[in-house]
Amino acid sequence: MSGQRTVDLVYFDAGGGHRASAIALKAAIARAGLPWTVRLVNLREVLDPAQRFRRMTGMEPEDYYNKRIARGWTVGLAQELKLLQAMIRWWHGPTVRLLQQHWLATEPDLVVSMIPNFNRGLRESLASALPGVPFVTVLTDLADHPPRFWIEKGIDQHVVCGSAHAVQQARDAGLPATHIHASSGMLLRDDFYAPPPADRAAERRRLGLDPDRPTGIVLFGGQGSKAMLGIAKRLPDTQLILACGHNTALADALRALPARAPRLVLGFTPDVARTMHLADFFIGKPGPGSLSEAVQMHLPVIVVRNRWTLPQERYNAQWVQENGVGVVLTSFAKVDRAVAELVRDLPRYRAATERMHNRAVFELPGVLAQVLNQSEAPTVALDVLPIEPHSKVF
Repeated sequence: MSGQRTVDLVYFDAGGGHRASAIALKAAIARAGLPWTVRLVNLREVLDPAQRFRRMTGMEPEDYYNKRIARGWTVGLAQELKLLQAMIRWWHGPTVRLLQQHWLATEPDLVVSMIPNFNRGLRESLASALPGVPFVTVLTDLADHPPRFWIEKGIDQHVVCGSAHAVQQARDAGLPATHIHASSGMLLRDDFYAPPPADRAAERRRLGLDPDRPTGIVLFGGQGSKAMLGIAKRLPDTQLILACGHNTALADALRALPARAPRLVLGFTPDVARTMHLADFFIGKPGPGSLSEAVQMHLPVIVVRNRWTLPQERYNAQWVQENGVGVVLTSFAKVDRAVAELVRDLPRYRAATERMHNRAVFELPGVLAQVLNQSEAPTVALDVLPIEPHSKVF
Protein backbone atom coordinates (compact mmCIF):
# COMPACT_ATOMS: atom_id res chain seq x y z
CA MET A 1 0.00 0.00 0.00
CA SER A 2 1.36 3.42 -0.89
CA GLY A 3 0.09 6.97 -1.08
CA GLN A 4 -2.37 8.97 0.95
CA ARG A 5 -5.46 7.22 2.29
CA THR A 6 -8.52 8.63 4.02
CA VAL A 7 -9.75 6.70 7.03
CA ASP A 8 -13.05 7.49 8.76
CA LEU A 9 -13.55 6.56 12.42
CA VAL A 10 -17.29 6.46 13.21
CA TYR A 11 -18.35 7.17 16.80
CA PHE A 12 -21.17 8.65 18.86
CA ASP A 13 -21.33 10.16 22.34
CA ALA A 14 -23.48 7.60 24.16
CA GLY A 15 -21.40 6.75 27.21
CA GLY A 16 -18.30 8.67 26.10
CA GLY A 17 -16.12 5.59 25.55
CA HIS A 18 -16.73 5.48 21.81
CA ARG A 19 -15.38 8.99 21.25
CA ALA A 20 -12.43 8.34 23.57
CA SER A 21 -11.55 5.16 21.66
CA ALA A 22 -11.77 6.98 18.34
CA ILE A 23 -9.49 9.76 19.60
CA ALA A 24 -7.01 7.19 20.95
CA LEU A 25 -6.98 5.33 17.63
CA LYS A 26 -6.48 8.53 15.63
CA ALA A 27 -3.47 9.42 17.80
CA ALA A 28 -2.09 5.88 17.43
CA ILE A 29 -2.31 6.06 13.62
CA ALA A 30 -0.44 9.38 13.64
CA ARG A 31 2.21 7.98 15.98
CA ALA A 32 2.68 4.98 13.68
CA GLY A 33 3.54 7.36 10.84
CA LEU A 34 0.94 5.99 8.44
CA PRO A 35 0.26 8.34 5.49
CA TRP A 36 -3.45 8.59 6.21
CA THR A 37 -5.90 11.42 6.66
CA VAL A 38 -8.00 10.34 9.65
CA ARG A 39 -11.44 11.86 10.15
CA LEU A 40 -13.71 11.47 13.16
CA VAL A 41 -17.31 11.01 12.02
CA ASN A 42 -20.12 11.52 14.54
CA LEU A 43 -22.90 9.24 13.29
CA ARG A 44 -25.61 11.36 14.90
CA GLU A 45 -24.51 14.37 12.85
CA VAL A 46 -24.65 12.33 9.64
CA LEU A 47 -28.12 10.92 10.33
CA ASP A 48 -29.61 14.12 11.77
CA PRO A 49 -27.59 17.09 10.48
CA ALA A 50 -30.45 19.52 11.05
CA GLN A 51 -30.83 18.37 14.69
CA ARG A 52 -34.52 17.60 14.24
CA PHE A 53 -34.44 15.19 17.19
CA ARG A 54 -33.06 17.91 19.44
CA ARG A 55 -35.65 20.42 18.29
CA MET A 56 -38.46 17.95 18.95
CA THR A 57 -37.26 16.67 22.33
CA GLY A 58 -34.91 19.34 23.67
CA MET A 59 -31.99 16.90 23.90
CA GLU A 60 -29.58 14.93 21.78
CA PRO A 61 -30.38 11.21 21.32
CA GLU A 62 -27.34 10.33 23.47
CA ASP A 63 -28.35 12.65 26.33
CA TYR A 64 -31.17 10.40 27.55
CA TYR A 65 -28.84 7.41 27.82
CA ASN A 66 -26.06 9.39 29.48
CA LYS A 67 -28.40 10.88 32.09
CA ARG A 68 -29.76 7.44 32.91
CA ILE A 69 -26.23 6.15 33.48
CA ALA A 70 -25.27 9.12 35.69
CA ARG A 71 -28.35 8.63 37.90
CA GLY A 72 -27.96 4.84 38.05
CA TRP A 73 -31.33 4.32 36.36
CA THR A 74 -30.16 1.27 34.43
CA VAL A 75 -32.84 -1.30 35.30
CA GLY A 76 -34.79 -2.04 32.14
CA LEU A 77 -32.05 -1.01 29.72
CA ALA A 78 -31.87 -4.57 28.37
CA GLN A 79 -35.49 -4.27 27.23
CA GLU A 80 -34.90 -0.73 25.96
CA LEU A 81 -31.95 -1.99 23.93
CA LYS A 82 -34.27 -4.43 22.15
CA LEU A 83 -36.67 -1.57 21.45
CA LEU A 84 -33.83 0.59 20.12
CA GLN A 85 -32.66 -2.22 17.87
CA ALA A 86 -36.21 -2.66 16.55
CA MET A 87 -36.36 1.07 15.76
CA ILE A 88 -32.99 0.88 13.98
CA ARG A 89 -34.31 -1.99 11.83
CA TRP A 90 -37.48 0.00 11.14
CA TRP A 91 -35.42 2.97 9.91
CA HIS A 92 -32.86 0.84 8.13
CA GLY A 93 -33.85 2.06 4.65
CA PRO A 94 -33.60 5.81 5.32
CA THR A 95 -30.45 5.23 7.37
CA VAL A 96 -28.74 3.39 4.52
CA ARG A 97 -29.71 6.05 2.00
CA LEU A 98 -28.39 8.88 4.17
CA LEU A 99 -25.13 7.04 4.70
CA GLN A 100 -24.81 6.26 0.99
CA GLN A 101 -24.99 9.97 0.25
CA HIS A 102 -22.41 10.67 2.94
CA TRP A 103 -19.93 8.11 1.60
CA LEU A 104 -20.35 9.37 -1.97
CA ALA A 105 -19.66 12.92 -0.84
CA THR A 106 -16.67 12.10 1.39
CA GLU A 107 -15.09 9.07 -0.37
CA PRO A 108 -13.16 7.32 2.44
CA ASP A 109 -10.71 4.52 1.65
CA LEU A 110 -11.49 2.71 4.90
CA VAL A 111 -14.36 3.01 7.38
CA VAL A 112 -13.85 1.95 10.99
CA SER A 113 -16.89 1.69 13.23
CA MET A 114 -16.40 2.27 16.96
CA ILE A 115 -20.11 1.81 17.71
CA PRO A 116 -22.62 -1.02 18.15
CA ASN A 117 -26.13 -1.49 16.69
CA PHE A 118 -25.57 0.38 13.40
CA ASN A 119 -22.97 -1.83 11.77
CA ARG A 120 -25.30 -3.46 9.24
CA GLY A 121 -26.47 -0.09 7.98
CA LEU A 122 -22.91 1.26 7.90
CA ARG A 123 -21.61 -1.75 5.96
CA GLU A 124 -24.46 -2.05 3.48
CA SER A 125 -24.42 1.66 2.66
CA LEU A 126 -20.65 1.65 2.17
CA ALA A 127 -20.65 -1.48 -0.01
CA SER A 128 -23.31 -0.05 -2.34
CA ALA A 129 -21.92 3.49 -2.53
CA LEU A 130 -18.20 2.65 -2.69
CA PRO A 131 -17.71 -1.01 -3.67
CA GLY A 132 -14.38 -2.37 -2.53
CA VAL A 133 -13.90 0.00 0.41
CA PRO A 134 -13.29 -2.18 3.49
CA PHE A 135 -15.28 -1.92 6.71
CA VAL A 136 -13.87 -2.69 10.16
CA THR A 137 -15.67 -2.75 13.50
CA VAL A 138 -13.52 -2.23 16.60
CA LEU A 139 -15.35 -3.57 19.64
CA THR A 140 -15.06 -1.10 22.50
CA ASP A 141 -16.62 -3.73 24.78
CA LEU A 142 -14.82 -6.81 26.05
CA ALA A 143 -17.59 -8.95 24.55
CA ASP A 144 -20.40 -8.75 22.06
CA HIS A 145 -24.03 -8.74 23.23
CA PRO A 146 -25.75 -10.69 20.45
CA PRO A 147 -27.77 -10.53 18.37
CA ARG A 148 -27.17 -7.44 16.19
CA PHE A 149 -25.04 -5.55 18.69
CA TRP A 150 -21.40 -5.45 17.54
CA ILE A 151 -21.06 -8.46 15.24
CA GLU A 152 -23.53 -8.79 12.38
CA LYS A 153 -24.06 -12.11 10.64
CA GLY A 154 -24.03 -12.24 6.86
CA ILE A 155 -22.15 -9.02 6.06
CA ASP A 156 -18.57 -8.40 4.93
CA GLN A 157 -17.39 -7.10 8.30
CA HIS A 158 -13.89 -7.20 9.77
CA VAL A 159 -13.94 -7.18 13.57
CA VAL A 160 -11.24 -6.34 16.11
CA CYS A 161 -11.83 -8.21 19.37
CA GLY A 162 -10.14 -7.31 22.66
CA SER A 163 -10.76 -10.62 24.44
CA ALA A 164 -10.60 -14.32 23.64
CA HIS A 165 -14.31 -14.52 24.42
CA ALA A 166 -15.14 -11.91 21.76
CA VAL A 167 -12.96 -13.75 19.24
CA GLN A 168 -14.97 -16.91 19.88
CA GLN A 169 -18.22 -14.96 19.51
CA ALA A 170 -17.04 -13.75 16.10
CA ARG A 171 -16.27 -17.33 15.07
CA ASP A 172 -19.66 -18.48 16.32
CA ALA A 173 -21.29 -15.74 14.23
CA GLY A 174 -19.75 -17.28 11.12
CA LEU A 175 -17.13 -14.63 10.31
CA PRO A 176 -14.19 -16.01 8.33
CA ALA A 177 -10.84 -16.23 10.10
CA THR A 178 -9.44 -13.59 7.74
CA HIS A 179 -11.96 -11.07 9.12
CA ILE A 180 -11.36 -11.72 12.84
CA HIS A 181 -8.50 -9.74 14.37
CA ALA A 182 -7.53 -10.28 18.01
CA SER A 183 -6.09 -7.41 20.03
CA SER A 184 -4.68 -7.63 23.53
CA GLY A 185 -7.35 -5.43 25.11
CA MET A 186 -9.32 -2.21 24.84
CA LEU A 187 -8.01 0.97 23.24
CA LEU A 188 -6.44 3.28 25.83
CA ARG A 189 -4.96 6.74 25.49
CA ASP A 190 -1.19 7.16 25.40
CA ASP A 191 -1.05 8.63 28.91
CA PHE A 192 -2.03 5.27 30.39
CA TYR A 193 1.34 3.99 29.20
CA ALA A 194 3.34 6.88 30.71
CA PRO A 195 5.59 6.19 33.71
CA PRO A 196 4.27 6.96 37.21
CA PRO A 197 5.23 10.15 39.06
CA ALA A 198 8.86 10.13 40.16
CA ASP A 199 7.83 10.69 43.79
CA ARG A 200 4.34 9.34 44.39
CA ALA A 201 4.58 9.90 48.14
CA ALA A 202 5.35 13.59 47.67
CA GLU A 203 2.44 13.93 45.23
CA ARG A 204 0.09 12.34 47.73
CA ARG A 205 1.26 14.70 50.47
CA ARG A 206 0.77 17.68 48.18
CA LEU A 207 -2.85 16.66 47.73
CA GLY A 208 -3.49 16.12 51.45
CA LEU A 209 -3.25 12.33 51.38
CA ASP A 210 -1.28 10.02 53.64
CA PRO A 211 1.56 8.61 51.50
CA ASP A 212 1.67 5.33 53.45
CA ARG A 213 -2.03 4.53 53.60
CA PRO A 214 -3.76 2.12 51.12
CA THR A 215 -5.74 4.34 48.78
CA GLY A 216 -8.73 3.61 46.60
CA ILE A 217 -9.90 5.61 43.60
CA VAL A 218 -13.68 5.68 43.14
CA LEU A 219 -14.58 6.41 39.53
CA PHE A 220 -17.86 6.15 37.62
CA GLY A 221 -17.15 7.98 34.38
CA GLY A 222 -17.45 11.59 33.37
CA GLN A 223 -20.72 12.23 35.22
CA GLY A 224 -19.98 10.31 38.41
CA SER A 225 -22.74 8.33 40.11
CA LYS A 226 -24.82 8.70 43.22
CA ALA A 227 -23.54 5.24 44.17
CA MET A 228 -20.35 7.02 45.19
CA LEU A 229 -22.16 8.51 48.19
CA GLY A 230 -23.04 5.07 49.53
CA ILE A 231 -19.51 3.82 48.93
CA ALA A 232 -17.98 6.78 50.76
CA LYS A 233 -20.35 6.37 53.71
CA ARG A 234 -19.39 2.70 54.06
CA LEU A 235 -15.64 3.45 53.94
CA PRO A 236 -15.05 6.19 56.54
CA ASP A 237 -11.66 4.70 57.50
CA THR A 238 -10.38 4.15 53.93
CA GLN A 239 -8.33 6.81 52.17
CA LEU A 240 -10.17 7.61 48.95
CA ILE A 241 -9.81 9.65 45.80
CA LEU A 242 -13.36 10.36 44.63
CA ALA A 243 -13.48 11.44 40.97
CA CYS A 244 -16.85 13.06 40.25
CA GLY A 245 -16.32 14.28 36.69
CA HIS A 246 -18.69 17.08 35.72
CA ASN A 247 -21.09 16.34 38.61
CA THR A 248 -20.44 19.31 40.90
CA ALA A 249 -23.46 18.56 43.12
CA LEU A 250 -22.07 15.10 43.81
CA ALA A 251 -18.64 16.53 44.60
CA ASP A 252 -20.15 18.99 47.09
CA ALA A 253 -22.15 16.20 48.77
CA LEU A 254 -19.06 14.01 49.08
CA ARG A 255 -17.00 16.84 50.58
CA ALA A 256 -19.70 17.30 53.22
CA LEU A 257 -19.55 13.68 54.38
CA PRO A 258 -17.66 13.00 57.62
CA ALA A 259 -14.64 10.70 57.33
CA ARG A 260 -11.85 9.52 59.60
CA ALA A 261 -9.39 8.94 56.75
CA PRO A 262 -8.06 11.60 54.34
CA ARG A 263 -10.04 12.11 51.16
CA LEU A 264 -9.54 13.89 47.88
CA VAL A 265 -12.70 14.86 46.01
CA LEU A 266 -12.07 15.83 42.39
CA GLY A 267 -14.20 17.46 39.74
CA PHE A 268 -13.56 16.87 36.07
CA THR A 269 -9.93 16.19 35.25
CA PRO A 270 -8.44 15.18 31.88
CA ASP A 271 -5.46 13.67 33.72
CA VAL A 272 -7.17 10.48 34.90
CA ALA A 273 -4.08 8.34 34.33
CA ARG A 274 -1.88 10.47 36.60
CA THR A 275 -4.59 10.42 39.27
CA MET A 276 -4.84 6.63 39.05
CA HIS A 277 -1.09 6.40 39.63
CA LEU A 278 -1.70 7.76 43.14
CA ALA A 279 -4.11 4.94 44.06
CA ASP A 280 -3.65 1.30 45.06
CA PHE A 281 -7.03 -0.08 43.98
CA PHE A 282 -10.13 0.91 42.00
CA ILE A 283 -13.84 0.95 42.89
CA GLY A 284 -16.40 1.58 40.15
CA LYS A 285 -18.71 0.15 37.55
CA PRO A 286 -17.56 -2.67 35.26
CA GLY A 287 -17.24 -0.52 32.15
CA PRO A 288 -14.71 -1.84 29.61
CA GLY A 289 -12.80 1.44 29.50
CA SER A 290 -12.51 2.10 33.23
CA LEU A 291 -11.68 -1.55 33.97
CA SER A 292 -8.98 -1.60 31.31
CA GLU A 293 -7.54 1.70 32.53
CA ALA A 294 -7.40 0.48 36.12
CA VAL A 295 -5.73 -2.81 35.21
CA GLN A 296 -3.24 -0.98 32.98
CA MET A 297 -2.34 1.12 36.04
CA HIS A 298 -1.97 -2.16 38.01
CA LEU A 299 -4.93 -1.31 40.24
CA PRO A 300 -6.99 -4.30 41.40
CA VAL A 301 -10.70 -3.57 41.01
CA ILE A 302 -13.90 -3.83 43.02
CA VAL A 303 -16.99 -3.87 40.81
CA VAL A 304 -20.61 -4.94 40.98
CA ARG A 305 -22.70 -7.18 38.76
CA ASN A 306 -26.46 -7.26 39.32
CA ARG A 307 -29.71 -6.40 37.52
CA TRP A 308 -28.62 -2.75 37.27
CA THR A 309 -25.48 -3.69 35.33
CA LEU A 310 -25.67 -2.73 31.66
CA PRO A 311 -26.33 -5.84 29.56
CA GLN A 312 -23.25 -5.29 27.40
CA GLU A 313 -21.07 -4.99 30.52
CA ARG A 314 -22.15 -8.13 32.37
CA TYR A 315 -19.42 -10.26 30.86
CA ASN A 316 -16.83 -7.80 32.20
CA ALA A 317 -17.40 -9.01 35.76
CA GLN A 318 -16.68 -12.55 34.58
CA TRP A 319 -13.49 -11.23 32.92
CA VAL A 320 -12.41 -9.75 36.27
CA GLN A 321 -12.89 -13.09 38.00
CA GLU A 322 -11.30 -15.18 35.23
CA ASN A 323 -8.16 -13.04 35.32
CA GLY A 324 -8.04 -12.68 39.11
CA VAL A 325 -7.70 -8.89 38.92
CA GLY A 326 -10.28 -7.99 41.55
CA VAL A 327 -13.45 -8.67 43.51
CA VAL A 328 -16.99 -8.82 42.08
CA LEU A 329 -19.92 -7.99 44.38
CA THR A 330 -23.67 -8.18 43.96
CA SER A 331 -23.97 -4.70 45.47
CA PHE A 332 -21.80 -2.08 47.12
CA ALA A 333 -23.50 -2.77 50.46
CA LYS A 334 -20.51 -4.98 51.36
CA VAL A 335 -17.82 -2.81 49.80
CA ASP A 336 -16.10 -2.46 53.19
CA ARG A 337 -15.54 -6.24 53.36
CA ALA A 338 -14.31 -6.27 49.76
CA VAL A 339 -11.81 -3.51 50.49
CA ALA A 340 -10.55 -5.37 53.56
CA GLU A 341 -10.12 -8.56 51.52
CA LEU A 342 -8.38 -6.80 48.65
CA VAL A 343 -6.01 -4.77 50.85
CA ARG A 344 -5.15 -7.86 52.87
CA ASP A 345 -4.10 -9.69 49.70
CA LEU A 346 -3.04 -6.69 47.62
CA PRO A 347 0.27 -8.14 46.33
CA ARG A 348 -1.51 -11.17 44.81
CA TYR A 349 -4.18 -9.05 43.13
CA ARG A 350 -1.59 -6.57 41.88
CA ALA A 351 0.51 -9.40 40.45
CA ALA A 352 -2.56 -10.52 38.47
CA THR A 353 -2.92 -7.04 36.94
CA GLU A 354 0.77 -7.05 36.04
CA ARG A 355 0.26 -10.24 34.01
CA MET A 356 -2.14 -8.35 31.73
CA HIS A 357 -0.38 -6.72 28.80
CA ASN A 358 -2.76 -4.49 26.86
CA ARG A 359 -1.01 -3.16 23.74
CA ALA A 360 -4.16 -2.66 21.65
CA VAL A 361 -3.51 1.00 20.86
CA PHE A 362 -0.16 0.00 19.34
CA GLU A 363 -1.59 -3.03 17.53
CA LEU A 364 -4.57 -1.44 15.80
CA PRO A 365 -2.74 0.68 13.18
CA GLY A 366 -1.05 -2.46 11.85
CA VAL A 367 -4.37 -4.32 11.73
CA LEU A 368 -5.99 -1.51 9.75
CA ALA A 369 -3.01 -1.28 7.39
CA GLN A 370 -3.32 -5.01 6.74
CA VAL A 371 -7.03 -4.68 5.94
CA LEU A 372 -6.32 -1.81 3.55
CA ASN A 373 -3.61 -3.83 1.80
CA GLN A 374 -5.98 -6.73 1.30
CA SER A 375 -8.77 -4.49 0.01
CA GLU A 376 -7.17 -4.24 -3.45
CA ALA A 377 -8.86 -7.54 -4.30
CA PRO A 378 -12.24 -7.12 -6.11
CA THR A 379 -15.21 -6.84 -3.77
CA VAL A 380 -18.79 -7.73 -4.69
CA ALA A 381 -21.24 -4.97 -3.77
CA LEU A 382 -24.16 -5.96 -1.61
CA ASP A 383 -27.65 -5.80 -3.06
CA VAL A 384 -29.11 -3.04 -0.90
CA LEU A 385 -31.43 -0.11 -1.26
CA PRO A 386 -30.90 2.32 -4.15
CA ILE A 387 -29.52 5.75 -3.41
CA GLU A 388 -32.23 8.39 -3.23
CA PRO A 389 -31.63 12.12 -2.80
CA HIS A 390 -32.66 14.06 0.30
CA SER A 391 -33.38 11.07 2.52
CA LYS A 392 -34.24 11.93 6.11
CA VAL A 393 -34.25 9.81 9.25
CA PHE A 394 -36.04 12.34 11.45
